[in-house]
Amino acid sequence: MTVFIVLGKQLKLLREKAGLSQREFADLMGYGPDLISAIERGVRTPRPEFLRKADEILKADGLFTSVIPQVEEAMSRARTRHPEWYRSYAAMEAEAVELHVSAIQSIPGLLQIEEHARVVFAKRRPFLSEETIEKRVADRLSRQQVFERWPPPVVSYVLEEAVLDRPIGGRRVHADQLRHLLRISSMQNVEIQVMPTRLEEHPSLGSAFNLLVPKGHGQVAYLEAQGFPQLITDREEVRKIADRYGIMRAVALGPGQSRSLIAEKLEDL
Repeated sequence: MTVFIVLGKQLKLLREKAGLSQREFADLMGYGPDLISAIERGVRTPRPEFLRKADEILKADGLFTSVIPQVEEAMSRARTRHPEWYRSYAAMEAEAVELHVSAIQSIPGLLQIEEHARVVFAKRRPFLSEETIEKRVADRLSRQQVFERWPPPVVSYVLEEAVLDRPIGGRRVHADQLRHLLRISSMQNVEIQVMPTRLEEHPSLGSAFNLLVPKGHGQVAYLEAQGFPQLITDREEVRKIADRYGIMRAVALGPGQSRSLIAEKLEDL
C-alpha cells in the first residue's frame, strides 16, 4: 500500500470524524469534491499547499504536513508515469505559464472528471486492461494539478458545442462533468469558451491542438491524431496555429455566454 493510499484513508477518517461530507470539506478547502474523492482513494497526489490547509482545518497536528517531503519527491517523478512518447509534453505542461486548448471531439483531459475519464479509457479500442485503465485515469487526474499551482498558469479553452452534448458515461456522469466545467470556468485564471454549432463559418476545422508557453521558453504547439503525437517548436508554424486560435476565440461565445450555455445544457438533462 503506497503512502498516498494510506494518506487518503487518514484524510477520509479525520474528515468524517469532523462530521464533514466531501462537498463540505471541499468548500472549506477551496477545491472541488472530485479532487477530495481522488485524494482519499489514493489515485491523486495532494499538493503541499493542500496538505498544509487540510492539516489546519482537520486539526491533524502535523500528520499531513509531515509527509510533504515525500509528496514533493513524488511530484518530481510524476512525468515518468506517462507513456514515453508523451513525457516531454507532460513535463512542459506541468510547468507551463500559459496553456490554450482547442477541443474538437471530446472534453480535454485536464477538464475531465474521474468517471468521465474512466469511461473514455474503458471504451477505447483496442481494449485496455483494467490495470492500464486505472493507471491512465490516475495519470490524467495527476496532470490536473496544474490548476492548483501558485502562481497559477493562464489557461483558456475553446470547446466545440458538440463536445458538451455527448453524454459520455450516461446522464449522471455527464451532468457531473458539466458541473465540473462550470466550477473550473469560475477560476480566476481560466476562461472556457464554446464554439456554437450554429455558426455557418469556422476558422479551424482541422485537428484539435494545444498551445503552451513552458516556463522560461517560447510558445510551442502540440497535436495528436490517432495516438500519433507531434510537438511543434518551429516559430513560424507555432505562430500560424496561435493566429488561428486567436480567430477562434474571437468568433466563439465569450466566457460569460459560454457559462450560461453550459448551465442551460445542465438544466435540460
